[in-house]
Amino acid sequence: MKTAIETILNEMQDYLSIAQMKQLQQCLIKNLNEKTPQDDIENSQYLELFIEAKSIEGCSKRTIQYYKVTIENFLNTVTIPVRKITTDNLRKYLSDYQKVNNCSRVTIDNIRRNLSSFFSWLEDEDYILKNPIRRIHKIRTATKVKETFSDEHIEIMRDNCSCIRDLAIIDLLYSTGMRVGELIHLNRNDINFEDRECIVYGKGNKERRVYFDAKAKLHLQKYLNSRKDDNKALFVSLDFPFNRLQISGVETRLRFLGRRLNIDRVHPHKFRRSMATKAIDKGMPIEQVQKLLGHQQIDTTMHYAMVNQNNVKNSHKKYIA
Repeated sequence: MKTAIETILNEMQDYLSIAQMKQLQQCLIKNLNEKTPQDDIENSQYLELFIEAKSIEGCSKRTIQYYKVTIENFLNTVTIPVRKITTDNLRKYLSDYQKVNNCSRVTIDNIRRNLSSFFSWLEDEDYILKNPIRRIHKIRTATKVKETFSDEHIEIMRDNCSCIRDLAIIDLLYSTGMRVGELIHLNRNDINFEDRECIVYGKGNKERRVYFDAKAKLHLQKYLNSRKDDNKALFVSLDFPFNRLQISGVETRLRFLGRRLNIDRVHPHKFRRSMATKAIDKGMPIEQVQKLLGHQQIDTTMHYAMVNQNNVKNSHKKYIA
């Protein structure tokens, strides 16, 4: 049976805008003190509905887990019904979290962003009348210039790889700029050696085409020809039962190689950053670099355009000095 508030809202929906309807709903609830269907929903149920929505949207398991942990911790700490949470509640939570955990501004902004997604979804689905986190803006963080590999570093690593598999991994990461998560999901039949390209599935399961160079082709072929297993995975463990290589396996091998060669911070994403920076340095249009990397926003790609300070200095000499 419809409540009085629902009846009034249904009769007025043809005459009022969405904003006016929300204002009317808020006014009716306040003055009539009538219980709405949302009042019977627990905070944990709102979280479940949100997670289901994100799963349908195609978010990765890792992203969904991050959403769940972040929001669950917030709801367990701020034990107030979702519909009554205010901007002040959110500000206090973020401030207290930073003090207790002594974490960086980047971490706090990541939490703010996850909570913003949650409350924006609640507002869009009409579970709440107004998004309380809208007035909490992005937290400013210091911009650090992230390191890239020099050409010398790449050649040193290539010359000192202990096995052909690791050499093929380095070449593929560096020449394509793919993410390590994309690398480990590749199968043998995904590789088009004739055109030196392959299809990868990035964030949100979005498909894109990437390209590799002649060195990567030769080392990949040599690696595949050396294998005795029948696993369809492109990269497998070195020992029996030759299971598909996982992200942690790639990270461990690269980190070990870096320590042995005294090269700082050798990790998969650094190859991606190095490839993008090199492409921009050599004049590749930023829109094409964006497409290669699979970035949804060009602002993300622009970070790579600001890495190499030597190029800024050389350009200054060329155009201004």
